[in-house]
Amino acid sequence: MNCTELAARIEHLQPDAMPRDVARLCLLLTNYVENVNELESEQELSTAWQQMGMRLQAATDQHEAMTQELEELASSDPKKFSPDQIWVLLRAIKVQSQILQMYVGQAAIDV
Repeated sequence: MNCTELAARIEHLQPDAMPRDVARLCLLLTNYVENVNELESEQELSTAWQQMGMRLQAATDQHEAMTQELEELASSDPKKFSPDQIWVLLRAIKVQSQILQMYVGQAAIDV
């Protein structure tokens, strides 16, 4: 299976998807499976689609929560950061690495 074939199948599953969303889903799905040919099976594609959707939603939720914490942190004086505020920064790095890992298909950095 190549990217064009996978994109056509994604467009069939999600006909209202914008082209950039189809491209993003192609990337996420191909990084999710060991072998892209696994996605030729309707069952495998459906399973990967559901699993990737759950992972993406979890990462999005984490990112949203982290963004709120970082916005609060940005309004404080960095010279007076508490240990909890430093942990907020470290968690933000971890969340960003998890999202990046989904897009590039490499292992996330453990923080």
